[in-house]
Amino acid sequence: MPAREARPQVFADREDGGRRLAGELRHRAWGDPLVLGLARGGVPVAAVVARRLGAELDVAVARKIGAPGRREYGVGAVTPDGPAIYDEAALRALKLTAARMARAETRERAEARRRLACYRAGREPAGLTGRDVILVDDGLATGVTATAALRDVRAARPRTLVFAAPVAAPGAADRLRQEADDVVCVTAPPGFRAVGQWYADFRQMGDQDVLDLLDR
Repeated sequence: MPAREARPQVFADREDGGRRLAGELRHRAWGDPLVLGLARGGVPVAAVVARRLGAELDVAVARKIGAPGRREYGVGAVTPDGPAIYDEAALRALKLTAARMARAETRERAEARRRLACYRAGREPAGLTGRDVILVDDGLATGVTATAALRDVRAARPRTLVFAAPVAAPGAADRLRQEADDVVCVTAPPGFRAVGQWYADFRQMGDQDVLDLLDR
């Protein structure tokens, strides 16, 4: 009888993902580490990682630019102030151009700025220069949003820049190594279709959830 394939790892929730991700990160030598949670879903994961590493926690914001009529299919991403980036292969496949996405880009940048202002709520942003920065999300699908956030952080000249997530699409993780000094994940399953399939509880996060985690 052929051996059964191992069942893919499923996380109970984002906190469980954070605990298991911290286990992959805690044995490294970090110098003045800063953990950035990619809002919204990356913040609860990042909060656990920061607590277990004894690191400072802050928030990063990037917004996916969705295809016309298919907003969940990201063809690009934008941060509050950095340049938008686009997946050129996705644009070609859908016969789109960056110019045609200008209105969506403007909308998503405005939302990114709104969220960042909300999450700051009078807080000073953490310093990035010369520090070991770990950008954390709850998962990595196409990598376009993570790429935009990483480039934004890189511009602040951290000492090292690591991207970390509990689960990642194998191809996206490989591509992201061109942007980060390292990519760390608990699992990169070959059957990856969407981040949510790897969580038993993948409830939507709201702005207040992010604020509560930052306040702690």
